[in-house]
Amino acid sequence: MTIKAIIHQAEEGGYWAEVPGLPGCMTEGETLDQVKVNLLEAVHGWMEAAEGFVLEQIEAQHEGASIQAFELSL
Repeated sequence: MTIKAIIHQAEEGGYWAEVPGLPGCMTEGETLDQVKVNLLEAVHGWMEAAEGFVLEQIEAQHEGASIQAFELSL
């Protein structure tokens, strides 16, 4: 999966980055390398939070159903 991010130079020094395809997914770092590492962590955290939210919504709509998560590799 490829996710595009926009990396900006921060006025106070360092960098900050945003992922337009993932609303609210942002991070910062003192160096480009650090902001890239932080981006990976931010994207993983965003995805985990989104997955939990979606599962809660599905469970609420399908009370009593067996909801199972599995990993799919393409």
